[in-house]
Amino acid sequence: MKPVLKSLLFIVLFLVIQVPVYAQCAMCRASIENNVSNGETSIGAGLNMGILYLFSMPYLIAAIIGFFWYRNAKKRKAKFIFHGEKY
Repeated sequence: MKPVLKSLLFIVLFLVIQVPVYAQCAMCRASIENNVSNGETSIGAGLNMGILYLFSMPYLIAAIIGFFWYRNAKKRKAKFIFHGEKY
């Protein structure tokens, strides 16, 4: 089987198969359930926003590093072409 076909099959299976997971640890879940039963939902919303914040930070950092890497490589390539040098 070709590596490209294997990779495509893996990606499709990864996207199709879903496993149920819990978003919070046991203590956070108990705290939220206690607050919701008392009628206070703002703590749960704040915890969910914190989870989304922690989830997005690694991707944002990787995107920033990738942008600077791309820009640096593009400048370096333009410098070599401008001076007539070859790799």
